[in-house]
Amino acid sequence: MRQFFGKSQYGDLREAVRGLSNPQFLMLFSNKDQFESHVQELEKLYPGVPSIGCIGMCYDTKVVEKGVGVIAFSEGISAAVNVLEEVSVMPVKYIDRLMQDVKRVNGSSENTICIDFCAGNDACALTTIYSVLKHRGISLVGGTGDDNRVSANGRVYEDAVAYGLVKNEGGRVKAYKENIYQKMKDYRFIASQTDKSRYLIGALNGQPARKVYQDILHISEQEIQTQTFKNPFGKLNGNDICIVSIKEVVGDALTCFRQVNDSDVLVLLQLGDYKATVKNTIRMIQRDFSHISAVFSVNCLFRYRLFNENHYMQEYLNEMSVLGSHAGLVGYGEHYNNRFVNQSMSCVVFE
Repeated sequence: MRQFFGKSQYGDLREAVRGLSNPQFLMLFSNKDQFESHVQELEKLYPGVPSIGCIGMCYDTKVVEKGVGVIAFSEGISAAVNVLEEVSVMPVKYIDRLMQDVKRVNGSSENTICIDFCAGNDACALTTIYSVLKHRGISLVGGTGDDNRVSANGRVYEDAVAYGLVKNEGGRVKAYKENIYQKMKDYRFIASQTDKSRYLIGALNGQPARKVYQDILHISEQEIQTQTFKNPFGKLNGNDICIVSIKEVVGDALTCFRQVNDSDVLVLLQLGDYKATVKNTIRMIQRDFSHISAVFSVNCLFRYRLFNENHYMQEYLNEMSVLGSHAGLVGYGEHYNNRFVNQSMSCVVFE
């Protein structure tokens, strides 16, 4: 298979797709003002080609912050695209669409990936999608777009998750997740006084969540929102840790970018040697694949901001480019199989 990435910093879609012919699957990354027009124009340019899209920044060796980007797969893939609607209340209502698409693509854990763009309520959407994918061992990689809008096959949807099932007809696929954080000492908390609808943590070990976080890190209330770049929470999930980013302070409580429930066990994390972690991820992928056709990744907005503040973002993109054709999305949350995580990177590698 082959991956194409085209971009326009000025939002000119025709410039972004210049040189693109015979795509078999399309991903669109646009801005709030032009999203709907870009979705319609892309469908006119490539009628009937399966496509999904969202609002967000994208990249290959450079970042597109406010324009438009297009990723296309061709030369040996098959794809099926659809949406699960009413994602905030009952995405399972539309699960038959996914079941039929899985049958149509007829993929396996070895050669098929599900890529999704979600407009919200990610944890519920992923649980729903993965309840179907797990029966064939198909992995999932995706992320959250902006402004509660996604697109599929030339149509814009609100309150939905758009997905593309992509089968690599000429080789394997494999999904990866990268975590640049590690546990900080032995801090361990039981969450309580939570509000699922607001992603709010009221208390940790029976004490006000804001005060616990401040006292451990010796920071002011104003510093909490940026301190999460270095010290997010981690939610234990078996042997894995799902990163939980802090969004803002609400009185003595903390709101987050993913749901935390009463009695959830949380740990405090600290930023590790992210440059070494990236190099290890690249080495792992190179060990797994002797020939790489494409890498599609989703990097968290907070990772993007952290890397920018440390003047590492360009170096990061250059490092990832050694894998070959690498492109992706800056998301508001990352998806890896049935897990919704923050401040992470997930990616899929095509042989």
